[in-house]
Amino acid sequence: MPSDFALKTMNAVHRGLIKLTGGRVGWQAGMPVLELTTTGRKSGQPRTVLLTSPHQDGDTLVVVASRGGDDTHPAWFLNLRDNPEVEVSLKGAPKRPMHARVADVDERAKLWPKISGQFKNYAGYQTKTEREIPLVFLEPR
Repeated sequence: MPSDFALKTMNAVHRGLIKLTGGRVGWQAGMPVLELTTTGRKSGQPRTVLLTSPHQDGDTLVVVASRGGDDTHPAWFLNLRDNPEVEVSLKGAPKRPMHARVADVDERAKLWPKISGQFKNYAGYQTKTEREIPLVFLEPR
């Protein structure tokens, strides 16, 4: 698992590339890359991270709280779990308000095989940890 510093550095480089190209570059492994802004659960400050969305349904985006198969949830997931009102920018577009919702048991059971079947890295991440990797729906407000 990369260190927090390495993850933040990769995020910064990728974010710069998206801004520099006006969103023309910013797809990874066949998935759109989005910028998710949550409110820090401890600090109350905006926290932004780049994520891939392996599944979209209309204006609803799905993200995976995998953290590369680490045993702990990513900070962004803990933030949106505590405060589900978020902002999302897709392909360099302006941020728009969205509501984050963790998939329930049935939704995850239906969607996880599709996501992990199409994007094998997620299946691999799940084998590295005992925690069930959450799926999160980002829905327009």
